[in-house]
Amino acid sequence: MFEKYFALRTKFMRASEIRELLKVIEKRRIISLAGGFPDPHTFPIEDFYDITDAVLKDYGTHALQYSVTRGVSYFRHKLIDFAYKMRGIKVKDLEYILVLSGSQQGLDIIARTLINPGDYVVVELPTYLAALNAFNLSAPNYIGIPMDDYGMRVDILEDRLRGLYSEGKRVKLVYTVPIAHNPAGVTMSYDRRKYLIELASQYDFLVVEDDPYSYLVFENVDVTPLKALDKEDRVIYLSTFSKILAPGLRLGWLIAHPELTDIFERCKQSLDLHTPTFSQYIAAEAIKRGIVDKVIAKAKAIYKRKRDAMLDALVDFFPKNAWWSKPIGGMFVFARLPWNLDTKALLPEAIEKGVAYVPGQSFFVDGSGKNTLRLNFSYPSVKEIRSGIEILGKFFREKAKELGLA
Repeated sequence: MFEKYFALRTKFMRASEIRELLKVIEKRRIISLAGGFPDPHTFPIEDFYDITDAVLKDYGTHALQYSVTRGVSYFRHKLIDFAYKMRGIKVKDLEYILVLSGSQQGLDIIARTLINPGDYVVVELPTYLAALNAFNLSAPNYIGIPMDDYGMRVDILEDRLRGLYSEGKRVKLVYTVPIAHNPAGVTMSYDRRKYLIELASQYDFLVVEDDPYSYLVFENVDVTPLKALDKEDRVIYLSTFSKILAPGLRLGWLIAHPELTDIFERCKQSLDLHTPTFSQYIAAEAIKRGIVDKVIAKAKAIYKRKRDAMLDALVDFFPKNAWWSKPIGGMFVFARLPWNLDTKALLPEAIEKGVAYVPGQSFFVDGSGKNTLRLNFSYPSVKEIRSGIEILGKFFREKAKELGLA
């Protein structure tokens, strides 16, 4: 009865399939290969006791007070050191950093401030679902660029750019998760990262680099961020403490030219005034005391073991001729079945059999990916991973036979 009061933009608001799926999982005891939860064993609970006590003793009145929208200066100074130490990003001064209530807020702010209805926005096929949910409210025209084992096909992007610009159209921005991609599980090669930066300059567009997972890389490969290659301040860099400290802090950050962070800051003022002050002081102390480094090292060891368990299980139990990514880090494996099975339609049956996954189609702006699925290895135990993959492999083979596809 209230629909007549809804703003027009609400028609673009779609419930996140992942968040809705978590509601179902929460009510049942099943093996969840669906969400992107960190392993709770990585949470530094004992350290948090000490940090919280120290923050209250040393910064109590400040930590419990309102703070400036851009972020607590003490924390932003720590972020400058952290960005250089961990990612090789040189930040000129505090005005380049905006502290966020989770990096998801950064995607929302970017959509609100940079994207007009009808603007051309490039995303990967597949891409991060929550980014699409944020961008959709601004009603852009998406250009989906396929990926392979080395990330976005930047050569195909160049062809599309050439065609668009010959028609007098231009791309506003490119959104990418270059390292340990969510959901695809692949990593963009160094040469392609350089290529993308060159295209951004040549065709005059911005790049949104979403980087939650590069801290959790298990192999000795180059993971230089796009922002470290950026000489023209075209890259807007997003990252988060959700994967490397604790998601409950709801703490992320953004690095961009001050002309951009100024408008982003104004937008954030209307959203939440500022990111929780207490969380910022806790994270600053966690950086200072080396606790973030400790969490990263522990998480990498745990997730590598779990990734290997999932890859081994896929070899043992998944259908022949299925494809799956071999991630160098992060939290996800992406899989493609050898038959035209609708993984979204099959999900309720899979849940009945005791396993949940995320259907892949919603990650594709072109409507493809019907026979794909995302599998999380960071949260379930090794035993659950192997059991879950075994159940799914048997289930998909049975459905293929039932439908006459195998």
